[in-house]
Amino acid sequence: MTRDLTLSIDVGTGSVRAALVDGEGAILSIASREHDQIVPQFGWAEQRPLDWWNGVAAAIRDLLAAVEGARDRIAAVCACGQMHGTVLVDEAGQPTRESTPLWNDKRTADLVADFERDHGASAFLKESGNPPTPAWPGFKLQWLRDNDGPAYRSAHAVLMPKDFINLRLTGEIAMDTGDASCSFLMNPRTRRWSQSMIDLLGVDSAKLPPIREPLEILGVVTAAAAAETGLKAGTPVLVGGADYPVALLGSGACRPGLASDVTGTSCILTLIADAPLLDPEICNVATVEGHWGPFVLLETGGDAVRWARRALHEKLLSYDEIIARAATAPAGADALFFMPYLTGERLGAHRNARAQFFGLGAAHELAHLHRAVMEGVAFAASRHLRIMERAAGRKLERVIASGGGAKAALWLKIKASVYGVPIVVPKEPECGVIGCAAMAAAATGRFGDIQQAIGAYVRHVDEIQPDPEWAEIYARMQPVFDRLYSHSQALYDDLDRLAGR
Repeated sequence: MTRDLTLSIDVGTGSVRAALVDGEGAILSIASREHDQIVPQFGWAEQRPLDWWNGVAAAIRDLLAAVEGARDRIAAVCACGQMHGTVLVDEAGQPTRESTPLWNDKRTADLVADFERDHGASAFLKESGNPPTPAWPGFKLQWLRDNDGPAYRSAHAVLMPKDFINLRLTGEIAMDTGDASCSFLMNPRTRRWSQSMIDLLGVDSAKLPPIREPLEILGVVTAAAAAETGLKAGTPVLVGGADYPVALLGSGACRPGLASDVTGTSCILTLIADAPLLDPEICNVATVEGHWGPFVLLETGGDAVRWARRALHEKLLSYDEIIARAATAPAGADALFFMPYLTGERLGAHRNARAQFFGLGAAHELAHLHRAVMEGVAFAASRHLRIMERAAGRKLERVIASGGGAKAALWLKIKASVYGVPIVVPKEPECGVIGCAAMAAAATGRFGDIQQAIGAYVRHVDEIQPDPEWAEIYARMQPVFDRLYSHSQALYDDLDRLAGR
């Protein structure tokens, strides 16, 4: 029987999903299993690695039952997964603690603050490629070392979520360059573990797994894994990748000059570049195809519209109705600005930033406020894109939009006009699934390289061009937004004191 299918696995925060993709890049079937997030106390977030595996095994069994002959048609398996979840396993591959701190777990905040106090950027940027943040596994390892000694000491290796799934499938241990690059422990130049960062954080280098490239074959499905999943023993399994760079790949953002705007609750902006951009306010992830993805994260993206729906309408209007109202206001909202920092900022000295409207006048109405909210997110995103663009020494060609924000035509047109470049949307929104499938197809020789696979599997629709009149208005507003951003910094500590923080 022809092996014409690939199996994609995505270990998300809310669920695990498995999908069968055919040789043309079409998704034949998707199955999923939800899992719980454990919150032992405020700011903590954990999940059970065995829940991920049980969910993956069940989802695969569902797929094999849904698509006739699929077991013998699968050419390879490729997994991606949520980043930063720090799984400790013993020599038998079993977790040394029942639950694992996740990407959104903030228990390491004090460790990060101590690190920032003791070390300037020159001590870590070149060696880690990133500024410090509570998300990074390097700090999670510190916390586990200091607060769960038995689990830490008995650990043979530290893995990311998709690595744990790969271990259960193959019995092999490895971490891909994408997950490793956002650990705060990998040197971006060598793509190997940094002894300097290991020493700075005081973690055990013996627990760090081999770093391998995402498209390498890690191993094959073992007899034990075959019995649990229904897969055919001996099926190749790739090293795979972190969900974020794999989704970038599956959206088509895979060469320098392209950028990605993923707007959901937050807004993640990525510029594909030849090298990491070493800046205290920019993070860097190694991409699947061998480039780098400098990125910034606006904590408030789509959440700004959600806030407006709650605060201004007590949730009585739908999102479509709010966007329709915004569309009735003129571009620029008659010189009304919105600073979209409702939950602060991720990095730098502005983590206690606040949101604000600026320029309110008696003539402004609700429609102006709604449009200003959408434009404010676009101005904040553009500010970061320009910083990355200048650092990379390369102009943007186009932006690939995905996430919930890509479904709002008005917002896409606003962003295209603010960014000054076209915005396109992937035809298939399941970018992680497509990215995994393209990786598996390239690794097994169906295509000559990953770029050919993406060219065959990814199609873009709805190219949105900048509106010339809007673009002229926004070009005059952007410098004012940037000055507002800068001038507001001096007041945030005062607001903290007034709020008793």
